[in-house]
Amino acid sequence: MTSKFLRSVLAIAVFSMISAWAQTGGAATPSSSSAAAASPAAAVSTTGTRVGTINVEAAVFGSNEGRRDADVLTKKLEPKQNELKAQNEELEGLQKQMQTQGDKLNDEAKATLLKQIETKKKSLDRAVQDFQEDGQNQGKEIFSRILQKMAPTIVKYAQENGYQLIVDTSNQWPQSPVLWSGEGVDITKAIVDAYNVQSGVPAPAPTGAPAAKVPPKPATTPKPAAPTSTAPPK
Repeated sequence: MTSKFLRSVLAIAVFSMISAWAQTGGAATPSSSSAAAASPAAAVSTTGTRVGTINVEAAVFGSNEGRRDADVLTKKLEPKQNELKAQNEELEGLQKQMQTQGDKLNDEAKATLLKQIETKKKSLDRAVQDFQEDGQNQGKEIFSRILQKMAPTIVKYAQENGYQLIVDTSNQWPQSPVLWSGEGVDITKAIVDAYNVQSGVPAPAPTGAPAAKVPPKPATTPKPAAPTSTAPPK
């Protein structure tokens, strides 16, 4: 769910949601005296800026609610995943047949087999693309919905603990402006813990099942003149 395109969309969503919430009356920055009274950690030196980091993507999908909804989505996508796997195996069989028997087939039989491979490959390519887009769109919906509820928790935690700046580290440098940060400034776990309490969603039971994966796209259709191995990478 975290392709480069999806990550860029999530990054925009992070900035928009947290910035919008922080600018509302509910997230107004408390006065220095009330902030200090509310949390000793807020009494930081005025000569420096306290900076924190958070992996927003990990926070969302690491929360009880995010894990629960991701598990539901995985199970929902499994039937289609199995269907694509079967189609991919069928295509592999035809490609292997071309590889092992291509030089023994007459022109008509070879042309028929190549046509089958081409047709099934195009069909599988379209199905895989649709599957990926559907999974990404549903993953973005889960992310956006949970982040919208988590944003106030992030802002509240930052204000109560004297942070003047929170940086998202969901992407690694150079996609992210953060070159390096120490563990001591990361507030991801604290946010996850606080949001789990706020949401009231219990931790999902461990299933031990691996997450659903999209099957790799099949290799290019072999050419009649020089058939080669076309099995997709494992």
